[in-house]
Amino acid sequence: MRRLAVAAALLGLSACAPGGCSGTVPPTSPAEPEGAASTPQPPAEPPAPEPVTWPHEPPGVLYPGSGSGATDPTLWAAGMRFPLEAAPAWANSQVYGYGGWQAPGPGGQCDPRNYAYPWRDNFCETRSWSNSKCPAGRGHQGQDIRPATCQKKVHWAVAAEAGRISSIGSYILTLLGDSGRIYRYLHLDMAEVNALFPTPASRTVTRGQRLGRVSDDFGGNATTIHLHFEIKAPVTDGETAAVIFVPTYTSLVDSYSRLLNAAA
Repeated sequence: MRRLAVAAALLGLSACAPGGCSGTVPPTSPAEPEGAASTPQPPAEPPAPEPVTWPHEPPGVLYPGSGSGATDPTLWAAGMRFPLEAAPAWANSQVYGYGGWQAPGPGGQCDPRNYAYPWRDNFCETRSWSNSKCPAGRGHQGQDIRPATCQKKVHWAVAAEAGRISSIGSYILTLLGDSGRIYRYLHLDMAEVNALFPTPASRTVTRGQRLGRVSDDFGGNATTIHLHFEIKAPVTDGETAAVIFVPTYTSLVDSYSRLLNAAA
């Protein structure tokens, strides 16, 4: 009987492997100690930057007493490059600004109030020139833009789009864009313009190419230091098509916004 008891005991032991007996629950892993580092997570996406904006009046809002503006919201030159190479720039009036002949008060053209926001439209400002887009049928044909500082022959004007310089006058550079639009740049340093583009073969330009620096040239006279910028576009009125002066302000607002947001 004793032999049987020993044999049964040996049989019971043979059911157990070196790592433990079969049928038993395997030991669990020890709990992670407190304070242990968790699995690193990917960084969150940074928030999109807020778009850069600047104070500017709506189209057609002229200086008080300077005429009736064109409130046309049409983007006549969608996608054009802002005509000055760098910001800041100040769209306002050189006639109705400080230092102009209709100045609102004492102060010269370099008065800091001329170099501050908000922007203000001056297309259709009172002039004797014909302009069919103005309520009065005549008025200023473009937009005055002061460069960053009151210094002539420093700040570059650039091509609003690719095209060809079709003429260089005593104070006007005319660019015929590939789109069919015409851009006119007034009051650049014309000696420099002629040096940059001495022959017809040199006058094909790319979008954003330097055309000359802003000055005060005015056909042998001097004006204030500013760029007068114009757009002429093909317009169909019923069955009649013509290339005429169109409001510049909305296209300038659009292109300046892209310049400020590094998407010129």
